[in-house]
Amino acid sequence: MKKEEMMAIIEERIKNCQSCHLHLLRKNTVPGEGNIYSPIMFVGEGPGEEEDNQGRPFVGKAGQLLTKIIESVNIKREDVYITNVVKCRPPNNRVPTNLEIQSCSHYLTAQIEIINPRMIIPLGSTAATFFLGKEEPITKIRGKKFTWKGDIIIFPMFHPSYLLRNPSKEKGSPKDLTWQDIKEVRRYYDQFMEEITGKINR
Repeated sequence: MKKEEMMAIIEERIKNCQSCHLHLLRKNTVPGEGNIYSPIMFVGEGPGEEEDNQGRPFVGKAGQLLTKIIESVNIKREDVYITNVVKCRPPNNRVPTNLEIQSCSHYLTAQIEIINPRMIIPLGSTAATFFLGKEEPITKIRGKKFTWKGDIIIFPMFHPSYLLRNPSKEKGSPKDLTWQDIKEVRRYYDQFMEEITGKINR
């Protein structure tokens, strides 16, 4: 079965999911979007109001900023895959509960198995906690490399909504650190693409 077919099955299951009470409040599920052949995935916390309205991840103000961050190093948004830990909007954009994450996490795990990325970028502490298995302040772990399930690089970054609340661009500010982080992502992206191209050309 092709990756596209497998992802379509997952998206259909997400669309019909009633595993937790969030399904009672949603307008749309937000499975994720992007290049399912990308070596890089961005994973946020959960959909917000605009994402719930459109059924697409990261399309509100924070999402527009994420797009600018990705494009600042000449990667197109559609060249990577973007999703969230939970696929339905928590009320008032609150942090999803452990039960909601547990109810939804198998979808994210299935997406990761299909895409088989080399690097996952958790955006914010909720997403980072999912991959690291313990809660750490994002200020402590952003820009550091961890591994998940053997060889997938986990590279936490600030959530764009945090950057909107901390707009300073001074040296050492969250925006400045994010610029350093996304340049590192670009370096890895180039490395992964070279390896992929090399395998294809063999």
